[in-house]
Amino acid sequence: MELRHLRYFAALAETLNFTRAAEKNHVTQSTLSHQIKQLEEELNVPLFERVGRRVLITEAGDSLLAQITPALKQIDLAVNALLTSPATMTGCIRIGATYTFNTNLVPKYLATFLSRNPEMKIVSEELPQAEIIRKLEEDSLDLGIAYRPNEGHDLWFEPLFNEEMVLITGANHPLAKRKRVRMIELNNMRMTLLPKIFNTRQQLDECFRACGAEPQIVVEMNAISPMLELVRQTDLVAIVGKTALDSANGLSAVALENPTPIRTPGVLWKKGGRENTAVNEFAAMIRRSVTLREGEWP
Repeated sequence: MELRHLRYFAALAETLNFTRAAEKNHVTQSTLSHQIKQLEEELNVPLFERVGRRVLITEAGDSLLAQITPALKQIDLAVNALLTSPATMTGCIRIGATYTFNTNLVPKYLATFLSRNPEMKIVSEELPQAEIIRKLEEDSLDLGIAYRPNEGHDLWFEPLFNEEMVLITGANHPLAKRKRVRMIELNNMRMTLLPKIFNTRQQLDECFRACGAEPQIVVEMNAISPMLELVRQTDLVAIVGKTALDSANGLSAVALENPTPIRTPGVLWKKGGRENTAVNEFAAMIRRSVTLREGEWP
């Protein structure tokens, strides 16, 4: 199996048309058809179904496409990086990030990227995850930095790392000095959490149901910063991701177990979206940053 086989396969999977896929790869239709056949024979599984003049991708083909797309993008990025001088890279990148990333990580990414690409313009928005997904699907964002979304969307998701969620208490709260707290111990606990429309809240509710805990949700807030300030000033507790903690002054972070709520942050972009060297470079920079700091993530 060679790289060209995968490129031909990806082009045909995108277009579902041998003629257009061949034109995209600057080869003849017969050459592309032969290469696809070779790939199917090597994998010993059909990747496409030919129904009359129609081309349909099989379940195996769809699975292969999902696995190789991030790798192909990374290869293209590496090649483009050699051919494109950062000083000549221009244009605009539209980024949407949830609070967790927009507060602590996105500013660092933007500073690094702009130092290498001073001619670029960046529009960065702090948005709820649902809004990020909607704007990506509408092509009003180029890239999203958020958590793994639920099914029913037309987006690629590249996971970056796993993040434990922790219990946040005020400094004088009875649980503040604990190293770990079991989820069942939060039964009847007075809490402030995100509203139910947030994926994070839905995940936490599943954790509570799994262990049989029913906390008292006294306040629902749609932003992390005021939620943490409320915890600082009251007897309420909250559950947030570790990366959301900009400053622990006056707060305690306690690990949770049985079960431990874990989220998977990553990069989101639209399937079949327009290729953009600057967007790919920004995504690669995030990937490299996470790899370098891998040992520091929860």
